[in-house]
Amino acid sequence: MKAVFIVFNQSNTGRVEFMLDELRISGFTFFEDVQGRGTNGGEPRRGTHTWPEMNSAVITVVEDDRVEELLDCVKRLDLRNPEVGVRAFTWNIEQMV
Repeated sequence: MKAVFIVFNQSNTGRVEFMLDELRISGFTFFEDVQGRGTNGGEPRRGTHTWPEMNSAVITVVEDDRVEELLDCVKRLDLRNPEVGVRAFTWNIEQMV
């Protein structure tokens, strides 16, 4: 099993939910109002007057063989509007109860 953590501009919320639905990934946890800044020249997302945009994030745990398909969809979403940005990170799940 792998955890996939997806961080995205809030303007992509509907697209990310649609992507998870299309991939039939039903289990996830959604985080609103996530602040941060991308490592490759990304502008801050702080919800302030200077930096008004905000991010959201989703974490889901999927079988290993589903990871590439999910990451491919995230990459296609990022290429659709690269200045908005979406990133995904994965790590191994050792145990789950």
